[in-house]
Amino acid sequence: MFIRTDDRITTSQAIVFMTNTILGAGILTMPRNVTQATKTPDAWVAVLLGGIIVIPVILLMVKLSQQFPGQTIFQYANRIVGRLPGKAFCLLLVCYFLIIAGFEIRSLAEVTLFFLLEGTPIWAVVLPFIWVGAYLVSGGINAIARVYQIVFPISMFVLLISFAVSSRVFDIDNLRPVLGDGFIPVLAGLRATIPVFVGYEVILTLVAFMENPRQAAKAMIGGLAILLAVYLITVIFVVGGISIDSAMTSTWPTLDLIRSFEISGFFVERLEFPLMVIWLMQMFCSFCSFFFQSSLGVAQIFNLSYQPVIFAMVPIILLSTMVPKSLQDLLLLGDMIGMMNISLFLLLVLLTVVWLIRTKGMKQHV
Repeated sequence: MFIRTDDRITTSQAIVFMTNTILGAGILTMPRNVTQATKTPDAWVAVLLGGIIVIPVILLMVKLSQQFPGQTIFQYANRIVGRLPGKAFCLLLVCYFLIIAGFEIRSLAEVTLFFLLEGTPIWAVVLPFIWVGAYLVSGGINAIARVYQIVFPISMFVLLISFAVSSRVFDIDNLRPVLGDGFIPVLAGLRATIPVFVGYEVILTLVAFMENPRQAAKAMIGGLAILLAVYLITVIFVVGGISIDSAMTSTWPTLDLIRSFEISGFFVERLEFPLMVIWLMQMFCSFCSFFFQSSLGVAQIFNLSYQPVIFAMVPIILLSTMVPKSLQDLLLLGDMIGMMNISLFLLLVLLTVVWLIRTKGMKQHV
């Protein structure tokens, strides 16, 4: 499947696309993962350092994609390492996207069951979201980006309002002392911090759809800056509001922070329900991004028509969501995705090294 000439996105849409892809279930569980790893109030330092570490990775992906204008990783991987190794790498990438898609939609279902539809069969929650996602993904990347442009400002508004109101329970002493145990806990926190940026791999296909690929680096770094700001604010307010000990033991610490207070006389006295409903939309957006990536990958690897592939992926994603048998299994899957992310990055570095060697060799022959 070749990219349609009319299915392009602007620079601002690329920023929103990347941000919505990464901002999924992680915002609800990230404070727990990071605080468990650091075991100190310096979790926010680990998040900041993790974001800085991801910057060169993003620039590497952008630079590699810009060398093959109008092509995604599923198309140009063969040109770098050969047909069979290229297809093997791309299939691994598709499997990776499928696993994350299943993880996101299952996380969405778990939150829905825990707070809204207790006792409902998991498949009854998952299946409607998958079918709606298939409908959205079938419209192409421009349709997806336009939906994201609607959802993103709403979700950010509700999240920031919730944090602003939560300042009544915020205690700055919960964030002290800064680096009281040195820098070692911060380094330990990186293991849990870097996986919260899982999803930046969409850059490998996103650049090909941009109207102005030369702006890709600025767009992706801009998207990362937004993500980093949101993650920092989340960790600071959660730890400052419910303390490090509560953040370490809570399943959904961000929601627990919002549940810890009421606003008397306000239109909505408890903000966890509007936040949860809006964030379900955000998690759905993240799912659709990975659904799109995996469908596009299969279509381009095997030179198939894009639309039939989408509907063929529906039962596969459904099976992927049903693999975890419990919430604990789902959380373990989240940790495994973090490990897969690191392995994928190493493969990408290897791919880039091979491309540099081949490019240098071709120049010397010339």
